[in-house]
Amino acid sequence: MDIRKITILGGYDKIGIKEPVEQIDIRPGEMFGVVGPTGSGKSSLISDIEQMAQGDTFSRRRILLDDAVPDYQTRTDPRKKMIAQISQNMSFLADMSVGEFLCLHAKCRGVRDSHVQEVLRLANTLTGEPIKKDYNLTILSGGQSRALMVADVAVISDSPIVLIDEVENAGIRKHEALKALIGNGKIVMVVTHDPVLALMTEKRIVMKNGGMRKIIDTTQDETELLEDLMNIDGLLLQLREKVRKGESFERCGQTQGALMQSLYTKYRSEESA
Repeated sequence: MDIRKITILGGYDKIGIKEPVEQIDIRPGEMFGVVGPTGSGKSSLISDIEQMAQGDTFSRRRILLDDAVPDYQTRTDPRKKMIAQISQNMSFLADMSVGEFLCLHAKCRGVRDSHVQEVLRLANTLTGEPIKKDYNLTILSGGQSRALMVADVAVISDSPIVLIDEVENAGIRKHEALKALIGNGKIVMVVTHDPVLALMTEKRIVMKNGGMRKIIDTTQDETELLEDLMNIDGLLLQLREKVRKGESFERCGQTQGALMQSLYTKYRSEESA
């Protein structure tokens, strides 16, 4: 299922005005963010891509694969599905073990069973809650489920396009999750309100009133800010682990405290300027 690019051809917003962004091309290994306030049309854009829309949705957008209209089977046949979607509300319903699920998926995809161990290894780097091969899928927590699905999509799934819808509150190490997906040469689109995820992308599609308003390129200043935010995010993950383990808190160290104060002072002053 190799593709060279996916193209989004602009349509119309909620009140029928043509979208200012007329075309977006995304290639393997690239990651685009989709940002905007609640109700701005972020999920609708993701839905158009998932459906390979051809002017037959409310937005009237069209999706092309390698400059061509995807055929009917590509759009409708689950066996030819080119898109994997991960959301914060995912859960497993199948009454089987993690190992059975992964082996079955590997068999369906025609890959080696050795990939199962790689999925488990990766999944356990994305969540603080251990995932074992003999665990039943139905007992996994939200964070474990998302970690397992990200690892499964990265290692076993041959879907070249991954759509991620607001996983910032899913209890996983989100930046490692995105790096794993990008490292496998997939096209990744991330709907998010999280500054860490937004600044990890090369470009951000800004949504408003149901339409694609503009595209923002991630700047060098933003990349430097991302490093600071990831340090803070790492600290929050450590504190989350303490909560899970029932441990008490100590005041954060001088370095982390100074970093937070510095960021607050800098960006507060810029906001007031």
